[in-house]
Amino acid sequence: MATQEAAFSLDSFRNILKLEQSKAYSNTSVFGGVDKFTDLWRDQIHTAFGKTREVNRLLEQPYAQMSTTQRKEWTKRWLALLNNRSAPEESPPSDGSRPPKKKTPPAKASPKKAPRVAASRSLDSPVTMLRGVDTKTAEKLNRLGVSTIHDLLYLFPRRHNDYSQRSKIADLEPGQEATVIATVWEARQIKMGKQGRLKATEAVVGDETGNIRVVWFGQTYLARQLTTGTQVALSGKVDFFNRDRVLQSPDYDFINNRIPLIHAGRLVPVYPLTEGLTARNLRRIMWQTLERWGSSIEEFMPQDIRERVGLEDLSNAVLQAHFPDDGDSWERARRRLAFDELLLLQTAVLLRRKDWQADAKGVPVKADDRVVSNFLKGLPFSLTNAQNRCLEETLKDMARGTPSMSRLLQGEVGSGKTVVALAALLAVASKGYQGSIMVPTELLAEQHFNTVCKLMGGLARPVQEENLITSYLEPYPQPISVGLVTGSTRKTLKRELQQRASEGALDIIIGTQTLIQEEMEMPNLALSVVDEQHRFGVMQRAALRGKGEMTPHMLIMSATPIPRTLALTLYGDLDISIIDELPPGRQKIVTKWVSPERRDAAYGFVRDQVHAGRQAFIIFPLIEESEAIEAKAATEEYHRLSQDIFPDLRLGLLHGRMAARKKDQVMGQFHSGELDILVSTPVVEVGIDVPNATVMMVESADRFGLAQLHQFRGRVGRGEHKSYCLLLADNPSELARERLSAIEQIHDGFRLAEVDLSLRGPGDLFGTRQSGLPNLRMARLSDQELLAQAREEAAGLLQKDPDLSMAEHQLLAQRVARFQGEVTAEIS
Repeated sequence: MATQEAAFSLDSFRNILKLEQSKAYSNTSVFGGVDKFTDLWRDQIHTAFGKTREVNRLLEQPYAQMSTTQRKEWTKRWLALLNNRSAPEESPPSDGSRPPKKKTPPAKASPKKAPRVAASRSLDSPVTMLRGVDTKTAEKLNRLGVSTIHDLLYLFPRRHNDYSQRSKIADLEPGQEATVIATVWEARQIKMGKQGRLKATEAVVGDETGNIRVVWFGQTYLARQLTTGTQVALSGKVDFFNRDRVLQSPDYDFINNRIPLIHAGRLVPVYPLTEGLTARNLRRIMWQTLERWGSSIEEFMPQDIRERVGLEDLSNAVLQAHFPDDGDSWERARRRLAFDELLLLQTAVLLRRKDWQADAKGVPVKADDRVVSNFLKGLPFSLTNAQNRCLEETLKDMARGTPSMSRLLQGEVGSGKTVVALAALLAVASKGYQGSIMVPTELLAEQHFNTVCKLMGGLARPVQEENLITSYLEPYPQPISVGLVTGSTRKTLKRELQQRASEGALDIIIGTQTLIQEEMEMPNLALSVVDEQHRFGVMQRAALRGKGEMTPHMLIMSATPIPRTLALTLYGDLDISIIDELPPGRQKIVTKWVSPERRDAAYGFVRDQVHAGRQAFIIFPLIEESEAIEAKAATEEYHRLSQDIFPDLRLGLLHGRMAARKKDQVMGQFHSGELDILVSTPVVEVGIDVPNATVMMVESADRFGLAQLHQFRGRVGRGEHKSYCLLLADNPSELARERLSAIEQIHDGFRLAEVDLSLRGPGDLFGTRQSGLPNLRMARLSDQELLAQAREEAAGLLQKDPDLSMAEHQLLAQRVARFQGEVTAEIS
């Protein structure tokens, strides 16, 4: 790494002074203020200018305490000294040519040691470039997803502890969270506990109003560091012990005019941690990174967008996101960084849509109205207005041909998405083309096949065989065939279906990932339906598109209700159809939040339902971000329920560590009635249809968002029997109480999604483990105005510069490319 002497330059000092001028002497041109810069480089400044009386006088004047007029004069004097002392690096070339143009500093030079970073050093440099980050520390950071300087700068805190309000020692009350600035009078190691085995550091500190005892358990090294007379900032909870107030294990920081507070006495960041990496060490590393590299964060957002939306400078926003001056500063930083995420996301999906449509030479499929009409007439029910509207939108898209359709069909459980998809598939088949439905599990594939068989049962001359049904649909003269292909299909039958599909003689194929295996060819594939879109990766859907000789139309079904504004942003590369009404007669599921004292009664209700011939789900939340721990917790609960609560009933267990075949086996047993109760983590499949299941019991329901609770609730109430959703929450927060109250009263998924947006902070609308969405670190689901602005700005940007090839958009294009690499897209 460069030495301090090599890192300081007269150019960097001049740039900071000129930046101060341009910012009206606001003391914001460098992180920590101008005083921090001059303190840090005092020796280098003396070397450059000498220890003259004027230089010493200027260095001793605190810039932060000056008036604007005084700052103006101070800056003017330094610039005069710089101009009088022309360093060789600043001298004009001897050949009389013009000197090279100086680089303009970034709009907001945030970290104070920014001049140390050479221009050739990239934020993509490994974290081992940082002082104190060795290979072992780098491995720990890597477990947090951090391998480069850029990754570290964007490892934002989960929250901040507000230690900014300072108190006098005399005013401290037991139970209070407080910060004091005090002087250490004495500190020593002590032994505690009956056997004296617990070692600790005890200190007495005081200010002008009184003294207080401080104890740190286990941190005996502090006794050596807390020397008499040391000034410290202490932040923590005040306790009462032996009639005396005491601060127990507070966060602490040493008062040093050259080093700002980062561990106490301010809004202190709380980062995600990993084994072997302490909170203090990570804060120290982060502060060092911001000091030395923060101003190297290049501003990629076009200035006109920044001005229209009213955005903070990027380098300052990153700084304030980590170590904010106050709550307002953090919110301004969060808004800037959230807008960045949303704009990059929207730009990425719109570019992907443009690229895909350029290559998507689809075939125009103009549906025969008579075929569709005859199919609908044969159904035992009428479509809702919403279903008719979505079907019309789909058929109109397919008739267009090029670019091929790419449409999201949204509708909650029971809204009738499958019949809309089947009508479109039959329209395709009646024109001599093929269609497919791909689902995530074998059980869901079988359920779809059974549903299709029932829906086609009203057509002419239906013939059902193993994994195959054929029937006639007037006026199409040929029989339309639908086949089921999964990993469990008998080899001889699978080969036969594969052969028929490759010859174009199998019209509609329903299956799992088997559909994208190389052995499965569909030369006339014109429409591909994907159910539960979040369960499939980009490459899987791309492979499915590649099955045909043309680019097939794509219809993606989702049972997760998403407000339209959010859907347009998350799925900006899709057209969206929403089935926003349920068929008449759909029963409402009785939903109750069960208090802890009523838990035994809830178990008794489940037993009564089973004795009446029904079945029940019991869902346990994700305990940790670890499938292994989650599986262990679910297994323990399964044994407790099996042995202590329901020893006379048949229970099954489902969790994320089980093999796919084992999951299907357990779900099959539950579906066939061999199990009374299914104990599961949230891995239980969306869309599983068990008409006999009438009870959904959710443990620790306060840990789930409304959308996910609504998904759980939708897994019961599919048969003729009255159904119930019991939400168990022992000690919910006020916010969780609002969510539980909302789901008790509201049964419409889209209304619930809107409530979820208004109640939740940063989070994932789809629940902890759902994939297919980017990791939005700072954007919130409630940022609907910001979502709309990002969508509008992205559209305007690409209208002006479709390929982001203009010079002023090069940095933005690079960030979009980086973002595309991080995002799991919905359509590729």
